[in-house]
Amino acid sequence: MKAFGEINNDLMRAIAPKAGRRELLPELSPEAQLALMCRMLFQEGWDDHIAGHISWRQPDGSLLTNPWELAWDEVCTSDIVRLDADGKHLSGEWNVTPAIGLHLQLHKAREDAHVVLHNHPKWSGLWAAAGQVPDAHDQSSAYVDGPLPLVNEYKGTFDDRDLTASLVEELSDAKWALLAHHGALVIAKDLRQCHLRAITLEWRSRRAWEVKQLGGGEALSEQQVEQVALPDANGFPFLIEAMARRELRRDSGVLD
Repeated sequence: MKAFGEINNDLMRAIAPKAGRRELLPELSPEAQLALMCRMLFQEGWDDHIAGHISWRQPDGSLLTNPWELAWDEVCTSDIVRLDADGKHLSGEWNVTPAIGLHLQLHKAREDAHVVLHNHPKWSGLWAAAGQVPDAHDQSSAYVDGPLPLVNEYKGTFDDRDLTASLVEELSDAKWALLAHHGALVIAKDLRQCHLRAITLEWRSRRAWEVKQLGGGEALSEQQVEQVALPDANGFPFLIEAMARRELRRDSGVLD
């Protein structure tokens, strides 16, 4: 299984490691990839204690997700839980958050929603709490293009199926969203795309706050963002591998 999802095959063939050079990553199971994703995004600011969850739809229709009881920076491969499409527990020793309902509905409603990510990140959560959308002010803030909707959904918790159904409809085909007074949501076709969207959102949110503290500045136009944005289908080549290697150097026990 290709680690973290689709990559640009032409690009990889053109600049693939030469014979004898080490591989970018060791062979990783889907569970190991998801555990690494939790660790990597924790380092990017997706770190509200034990809050937040990532669900990843597998080829057989089952879902892998992180456990409710563990913080993202301590999740290991053996901690990952497997559910069926309706949320029934299939394997894993831990429990799953009751807020998984939104994920289940998004996976069913959208063919592209193979990965659904939700948490209360530091910087994008700040803008969500203020009910504002951060502008893109630099190249890294523009890695992902398209609208960033602000969804005013704070009418209950995500274990309310009526609330999550209306939220799914309001999100439509959005790549990501700020949830007013709550947090952030990212939807993607694989972990590679999800990682790019998640780190771009948090970087953009932090940079916009910093620019605001300086007294403001001119934001990039939509046209400029489109010119700068990376090919979203493939993410940023080699970026997620580099961040995964960093996590493996930090704590190789993530593979346990």
